[in-house]
Amino acid sequence: MEHNKTTRVVVIGTGFVGSSYSFALLNQGITDELVLLDVNKRKAEGDAMDLNHGMPFGSPMKIWAGEYEDCKEADIVVITAGANQGPGETRLDLIEKNAKIFKSIVGEVMKSGFDGIFIIATNPVDILSYATWKYSGLPMERVIGSGTILDTARFRFLLGQYFNVDSRNIHAYIMGEHGDTELPVWSHANVGGKPISSYFEDHKEGRSLEDLDKIFINVRDAAYDIIERKGATHYAIAMGLLRLTRAILRNENSVLTVSTLLKGEYGLNDIYIGVPAIVNSNGIREVLELSLSDEESQKLHHSAEVLRKAMGPIK
Repeated sequence: MEHNKTTRVVVIGTGFVGSSYSFALLNQGITDELVLLDVNKRKAEGDAMDLNHGMPFGSPMKIWAGEYEDCKEADIVVITAGANQGPGETRLDLIEKNAKIFKSIVGEVMKSGFDGIFIIATNPVDILSYATWKYSGLPMERVIGSGTILDTARFRFLLGQYFNVDSRNIHAYIMGEHGDTELPVWSHANVGGKPISSYFEDHKEGRSLEDLDKIFINVRDAAYDIIERKGATHYAIAMGLLRLTRAILRNENSVLTVSTLLKGEYGLNDIYIGVPAIVNSNGIREVLELSLSDEESQKLHHSAEVLRKAMGPIK
């Protein structure tokens, strides 16, 4: 995108995730314009007022509560609207209600003449990303789900904490469904380039391989643990959405684990699922196809199968 072009992000849904993401955008000054849309217009207006009052401490931006027609000039539309996961509910439990909500939202956005990139954060994110791609008619590279971007961040944080290494120097991916069937890609996990297996061997005093299994379980079940304590998860996913937004608006060609359509990669077709991909101003530039171990490949296929079976309301 040209540097002198005014950038606009529209956020649809000003609940916990939408408002946390908007606050993060104000703090980091990534876009020139931020439009807030919500079925509860007064909530969107209140958020816009509150954010604007923080402007003297943040970055100059234009922020307002808007309408669907404001999507016409948007570079990115981020959808965080929909029913939330309640205590004990899985993300897949939300499919039917959120698919209906999305059909209406995506229809309204496209009616505006929108020609940018969708970022989907609402759960179940893989299925709703596929639905958005179908409902919008946009090319697949311009419909991106947040996928396992958050799970990967949790994984890196917990591994960093365990080995006492800055989590930004831990490189490790969670792939698959953003949910119960996701998998850790141990075969490509490393600490500053050194494989986790050999780093573990060199630092195994007081540590055991079972600890690594527990780390993954804590990653996979983190949302349940947080929802049980405070009712919702929103700060970390807001930061993940911000990272994705920056990669797009600044044409960064960043590798992020997002939900995107597979067309033969990993032996999978016609499904949105979390995989590492290169993201730039055109959206998904390329899916990175890692060589997985047999066990990892089987787990990824199992994850895809679970998603495929759950997609009835969309298909």
